[in-house]
Amino acid sequence: MPETEGPTRLWGGRFAGGPADALARLSVSVHFDWRLAPYDIAASRAHARVLAGAGLLDADELGRMLAALDDLESACAAGDFRPTIEDEDVHTALERGLLERLGALGGKLRAGRSRNDQVATDLRLYLRDHARGVAAAVVELADALLEQAGRHIDTPAPGLTHVQHAQPVSFGHWLLAHVQPLLRDLERLRDWDERAAISPLGSGALAGSSLPLDPAAVAKELGFKAPVQNSMDGVADRDFVAEFLFITSLVGVHLSRLGEEVVLWTSTEFGWVILDDAFATGSSIMPQKKNADIAELARGKAGRLIGGLVAVLTMLKGLPLTYDRDMQEDKEPVFDAVDTLQLLLPALAGMISTMTVRVDKLAAAAPVGFSLATEVADWLVRKGVPFRDAHEITGGLVALCAARECELEDVTDDDLKTVSEHLDPSVREVLSVRSALAARTTPGSTGPGPVADQLRTASDKLDGWREWAIERVVPR
Repeated sequence: MPETEGPTRLWGGRFAGGPADALARLSVSVHFDWRLAPYDIAASRAHARVLAGAGLLDADELGRMLAALDDLESACAAGDFRPTIEDEDVHTALERGLLERLGALGGKLRAGRSRNDQVATDLRLYLRDHARGVAAAVVELADALLEQAGRHIDTPAPGLTHVQHAQPVSFGHWLLAHVQPLLRDLERLRDWDERAAISPLGSGALAGSSLPLDPAAVAKELGFKAPVQNSMDGVADRDFVAEFLFITSLVGVHLSRLGEEVVLWTSTEFGWVILDDAFATGSSIMPQKKNADIAELARGKAGRLIGGLVAVLTMLKGLPLTYDRDMQEDKEPVFDAVDTLQLLLPALAGMISTMTVRVDKLAAAAPVGFSLATEVADWLVRKGVPFRDAHEITGGLVALCAARECELEDVTDDDLKTVSEHLDPSVREVLSVRSALAARTTPGSTGPGPVADQLRTASDKLDGWREWAIERVVPR
């Protein structure tokens, strides 16, 4: 193979010597941006073809270039080619690999492009690819919630506001309430992908190129819709990074809220859910403990995801156009967001799919705390009592029960008359959790019919997201 002498460097012609060790250590990014290697190679293939189309590579040179890129890609995948401590970044390492295979011919690939448009392209390719991996994991969690919800369409539970008993709900309805934000997250990912599908390659350092290149052909080969409209924006834009981090942060918030509820549900005070042993941990000192660590980590990692978003927004807020080295800080937060969600989402899905719901506990808790009071107020409204008055009457009935430490169904007929002339024994027909749930028939409400409709609709939507999540957008 042709060999090169000394370390590969993509800059330095005007410098009398190499960088100081302190600068080199600060500048190096290959230890984290190496994961962009397959995307950089894919972009290099497209760029090589464009150079050939511009007459800057002949057919033989193009063939050798593509073969060397294929060999380099295989070597990277197998671990036979790795970056060294002297490689500044992924682009430097891969150019070294190409020069090792092609000698001087490998240096021709750099014509008409810059690390500025390379990294902007590589990062878009990486994120468009991994957004679908994140989406697939979100679908897996939503599937687990749907499966549990399907088992508990008719399971009564005490719905809460302010973490106080409010009105009875179906536990299936409650679980589906966690599916809806995940569906919105999936919508946001696909919406983001539409805006991210623009190719910066061809923007050069900032001004485009005087060479007769074809950015549209590159964009098409790499699965983008079109090239950027402005070369300066092409290398300076990191909206796609910030927006991706916003979406992953919001996913994290949704997972945190689900995690918090699981922590409550599994507590001794609630006792509504039992976690499978495989998805819980114990204590090093207290033998009886069974901890919802996955749920707690979901809460904790939300802060990590939000932190990445804040870091990138803060980095971007004062940057002049076009490229600034500050932008080296754009990659680690998105890599971390992808890694975090791909670690967390399957664990949550396993925890949800294997948990045991204590139907007896939920049903017993559903009417506690005067949760059927609204049923009384609505019953009065159907009798023609203005809701303002119905609210006051029902409040008086609750006050009576609270003073006597009894539930609503325990009051006597005389007690009803004492509270209001509008109350009579027939009110007892609404003083059951089953009747309260059955009465909720409007779309989106907690009755068995609407919950079953929600389940079907969500399942159909997830089938569509499954198909989107397995689409390949980056050429192999």
